Amino acid sequence: MSGGWFGRRARSRPAESVPDGIAQKCEGCEQIVFVRELERNLKVCPRCGHHHRMSARERVDITVDPGSFEETDGNLVSVDPLRFPEYPEKLEKARQATGLSEAMLTGRATIEEIPLIIGVADFGFMGGSMGSVYGEKVARAFERAAEEGKSVVLFSASGGARMQEGLLALMQMAKTAAAVEKAREAGVAFVSVLTSPTTGGVFASYASLGDVVLAEPGAIVGFAGRRVGQQELGGQLPPNFQTSEFQYEHGFVDRIVNRKDMRRTLGFLLRFFAEAGQHGG
Repeated sequence: MSGGWFGRRARSRPAESVPDGIAQKCEGCEQIVFVRELERNLKVCPRCGHHHRMSARERVDITVDPGSFEETDGNLVSVDPLRFPEYPEKLEKARQATGLSEAMLTGRATIEEIPLIIGVADFGFMGGSMGSVYGEKVARAFERAAEEGKSVVLFSASGGARMQEGLLALMQMAKTAAAVEKAREAGVAFVSVLTSPTTGGVFASYASLGDVVLAEPGAIVGFAGRRVGQQELGGQLPPNFQTSEFQYEHGFVDRIVNRKDMRRTLGFLLRFFAEAGQHGG
């Protein structure tokens, strides 16, 4: 009885009747999922497995040993070298929204009691864009790892270089790549973890240079977007173009790791590097 009372009631119920913060639509399957259920599942949809974005501090909390994280270089903040319109206001808004001083959070920690240097990018801070301070923090992370005899784990989530800093931002590509190589010469092991999205200048620099490159399922990973790629190639691209699965099929990613397995996988790798004579504790 499609015209009955129950049918009319179901169709007329407004979507906004669900209180804010109780449920949200999954970006993968577009089904409604309760926020608490999503958070219990490490922000992975229990229906389709879509990995939703996490803040840097949330990522740290689920990755390192409880209470082991010690932030480094938290006092470094970006300035406005080019006097770019509204840049200071956007920086302040990002700081208020994320509680971070910059899009890259770095520090010392342990995973399964193995000491390491960890860095986590926060997409909520101006799209995780890499400016001069972001690059400096990455470079210092590798320098610190070499000095202290530790491995480095970096989680990337970025739209690329920060346009408000122009060439100063683009210079961070060479700077971070050089920092990786210098640390490698000192015996530092580097695990790069690609989360969605890892694109542009971050993808084209340090994020691609890990001794082991891991990625979360379904992550957008690549230099330019699908639209640009189709224009350049003049044809249709594979459905999974510039996803972690595409990069894995073509040998760029070593392993795709579900979020619930990431901590255990990192612990295994850190222990492997330590036993192989590279830095890891």
